[in-house]
Amino acid sequence: MRVLLSTIGSRGDVQPMVALALQLRELGQEVRICAPPDFSEWIGTLGIPFVPVGPEVRQTAALSPSAAQAPPTPEQVRQLMEDTVAGQFEEITAAARGCDVLVAGMALQFALHSVAEQMGIPYVYAAWCPITLPSPHHAPPPLPSRAQPPADGTADNRTLWTQDAKRWNDHWAAAINSHREAAGLTPVPDVRSHIFTGRPWLAADPTLAPWPETADLDVVQTGAWIRSDKRQLSLELEAFLDVGEPPVYFGFGSMRAPQDVSQAMIKAAHAVGRRAIVSRGWAGVTLPDNEPNCLPIGEVNLQALFRRVAAVVHHGGAGTTTAAAQAGAPQVVVPQMYDQHYWAKRVHVLGIGTAHAPGAPTADSLTEALGQTLQPDVAARAHTIAASVRTDGAEIAARRLIDEVSRIALGNE
Repeated sequence: MRVLLSTIGSRGDVQPMVALALQLRELGQEVRICAPPDFSEWIGTLGIPFVPVGPEVRQTAALSPSAAQAPPTPEQVRQLMEDTVAGQFEEITAAARGCDVLVAGMALQFALHSVAEQMGIPYVYAAWCPITLPSPHHAPPPLPSRAQPPADGTADNRTLWTQDAKRWNDHWAAAINSHREAAGLTPVPDVRSHIFTGRPWLAADPTLAPWPETADLDVVQTGAWIRSDKRQLSLELEAFLDVGEPPVYFGFGSMRAPQDVSQAMIKAAHAVGRRAIVSRGWAGVTLPDNEPNCLPIGEVNLQALFRRVAAVVHHGGAGTTTAAAQAGAPQVVVPQMYDQHYWAKRVHVLGIGTAHAPGAPTADSLTEALGQTLQPDVAARAHTIAASVRTDGAEIAARRLIDEVSRIALGNE
């Protein structure tokens, strides 16, 4: 079986696809990944065929608010949407040739289902977080361009999801249907349902992120797609960990870091009597020279590191939240956008850490959050929850994908 895994987004959107690709390959399947060009080198080192799609995404994290460009005009937005859809139809059509199934990860997959339909092969859509899928039990997440948390429930959730579907149609229907017409396909009346399908997969842990059962969607929850990381920690990092009490880890992944966040992190760690490990991330967070009891790091095995820290302070990405939970590390989640507010709430509800208020953290706010998190009962709860977090989500998904495609193939014979 030949599988194309396609995603548009940051590292947090690509890592689950890599985990699934490696599991499929281990089960004897042929796999290729379609993702932004930022990930070509990394995926190439894993021996997975790679097809770039769209522009680079990393540069957006390094921009400070002052460096951001002026908002685009409506005409520029329209042209950007049309170019995005056209680029995906061209690049993904080429990447999908010879494949037996197409798998979309993350919502901005405007061409994949249409390409699968044109080729007459199965299509699967996978989400990383329950809140991104329609349900009367929760409101839609805020748009990625907005920093506010999800709606507070004052409006009916079904109404909010209906409004969300209208936004999808208003923004994307014309461009998608233009390309479908050119391919001899009928127009889609509901873009969001076309992309998500009525049976999406949910690659999230059932303990951390349970799907609220409804009649609206037939959701297949597999568990999170996380690759087992066997890399050794560097000698410098090992030495830092060995010389004192467990430090606090700070990292914002591929997110744009809030202004002056490095100073806030250092002051907060010192205020609670802890050393600090600070991930540079995509934003290139830097520390003052010769800052005592602080270590800046780059790319590292977070699964190994999180087992040796006192707490993990992060942005609330699905992958980081799950990795910290698997390690039994108490968490402080500082949500900035989209599904990060959901993960912050879940960490709080489960009692395995603290949900920091949305917005830029300060030394005082981080100190308060760490004070709440570095408590024996929170550590004990995090340790308990860790035992229930699944580690086999990618294997479950890979085996299910093989079985379903095989069953469809047999039915077509």
